[in-house]
Amino acid sequence: MSRTARVERVTKETKVLVELGLDGTGAAEISTGVGFFDHMLHQIARHGGFDLTVRTVGDLEIDAHHTMEDTALALGAALDQALGDKAGIRRYGSATVPMDEVLVRAAVDLSGRPYVLHDEPPLAPYIGPVYPTSMTRHIFESLGQAARITLHVDVLRAARPGGHPDAHHVVEAQFKAVARALREATAIDPRAAGVVPSTKGAL
Repeated sequence: MSRTARVERVTKETKVLVELGLDGTGAAEISTGVGFFDHMLHQIARHGGFDLTVRTVGDLEIDAHHTMEDTALALGAALDQALGDKAGIRRYGSATVPMDEVLVRAAVDLSGRPYVLHDEPPLAPYIGPVYPTSMTRHIFESLGQAARITLHVDVLRAARPGGHPDAHHVVEAQFKAVARALREATAIDPRAAGVVPSTKGAL
């Protein structure tokens, strides 16, 4: 069965197209108008092993909030759609990812129950000209809500002792860890033989 999805989200603030293939090679075509966010979505594709197309046109003349929020909602909806009935998947995934001085842990349960916990230290307010670091939590919350998943993201180390966090490294390590956790959770379990991994029989 092809585990793919195509989601369009159109509002008065944004127009979003997301195409997702779970069993891909990490190929990505990303355009949101927010350079650092594009870079993070490339991490989701490459480290998740997903084929991902994202085309977003948003009201960047106001700020980047709606653009990133609606993209995350569409990506989450695509993930939920591509998983189908979730028969045969591993369901759980986790990853601990270092990026130089930074260490991040992400854990995911494709539970059908949206719940997101995100823990990071205070960071510089912006990465690049238009990516507010306060949006990282909201991106994961929007993704988790639309995908109906449980997601925990914890920054275990943000800097060398006595040093100041590099916001770029801290946020990028989070996206890589989430991607790696999703890669594991969405993978087909050869021992599951098409069974939904829940005693309830549904996720």
